[in-house]
Amino acid sequence: MGRVWGLIALLMCFYRANALAAGFIKCPLSLTKIVSGWAELHCEVVGSPLPEVQWWFIEGHEPNETFTQLFDGARDDRVRVNATYLAHSTSTIHLTDLGLHDTGTYECRASNDPDRNELKKTPKIKWIRSQANVIVIERPNIIAEPFEVVNQTSAVLRCNLTETTLPVQGSHWLLNGKVLENSKSTEPTPFTSLSLDKITTHSGGKYECVFLTDPPVQQAVEVKTPPHVVAYKHSENGDENDKILLTCVSHGYPLPSDWSWSKTQADGSLVPIVNNTAEKYEIKSTPNKTTLAITALSIELDKGEYVCTGISDLGATSDRIQLRVRSRLAAVWPFLGIVVEVIILVTIIFIYEKRRKPDEIQDDDDSGSAPLKSNSDTNHKEKNVRQRNSN
Repeated sequence: MGRVWGLIALLMCFYRANALAAGFIKCPLSLTKIVSGWAELHCEVVGSPLPEVQWWFIEGHEPNETFTQLFDGARDDRVRVNATYLAHSTSTIHLTDLGLHDTGTYECRASNDPDRNELKKTPKIKWIRSQANVIVIERPNIIAEPFEVVNQTSAVLRCNLTETTLPVQGSHWLLNGKVLENSKSTEPTPFTSLSLDKITTHSGGKYECVFLTDPPVQQAVEVKTPPHVVAYKHSENGDENDKILLTCVSHGYPLPSDWSWSKTQADGSLVPIVNNTAEKYEIKSTPNKTTLAITALSIELDKGEYVCTGISDLGATSDRIQLRVRSRLAAVWPFLGIVVEVIILVTIIFIYEKRRKPDEIQDDDDSGSAPLKSNSDTNHKEKNVRQRNSN
């Protein structure tokens, strides 16, 4: 029995020798936020064994302050707590849809005492704590003029920050969430403006004036333009019994909320195309794009003009696509034409060679008699020379 107690004491000494008290390596920072905004606090702790991390909310002042532990999903699911325990302990608390009642002190607690959560025992190692203040203030009033621009060719957007004590360190404008570089200003003034000399379908969108306060505040101004619908290709060619995809896209703000397809008849009237009609037509649409898939193409039924139409709050615009359907033999005709040309060429060469052969034989006979005549003349001359010598 004494050996057992000795072994336990040895293990306890080994545990204490390797234990390391918890300590913060990153503490949460105080924040000032706007009503309806969000806030995020983060802390990191080292220790051996790895410390447990908790978040608490402190209300009131000493000695009447109250402590409330914050779990994931607290405050009507407006609180999110994420923790990891790897090389060291990390924890992040995320607060959404902030209200004035969320103002207060938030505390990150950590401990690696095995008895840290025992209510009947006094912990040997106290929880270490790090606090940060979250101050939620009313949203400053920003007067935007005009509040909305609808179907205009030019405009000047203005914003004026009023009724605030927050110091301004500059301003800029956003278009659909992206900073307009030429709008940046470091002037500490609560007023900013943006000139739109020419409003097109590409310049419409959601503009926001941003004042660089702590925290930053902003106000949106919508610049709306009619939808601009364009066919991806105005002429399409398909083969009989194959499948083809017709595509239209849209620019502008707001984008179309609805799309439709139709086919032009011989008398100029339009017949709507219904999605999944007899498994032949399939329409897929997003706010900025629509596609019409046609299966089992038919020369008689499917060739012709198709119309895509985008509809938004500011009206409807459309574009047209001409579809041509070719026979499956259409690709064979060029090859057959080449074959016929080769056959004709070979025939011409063959006929020419056949007619040329008798003439060549006659020419060869004529050229063979000339040397014989030349030899006869030579022999005759030699005979006359011999007769003169004998005389």
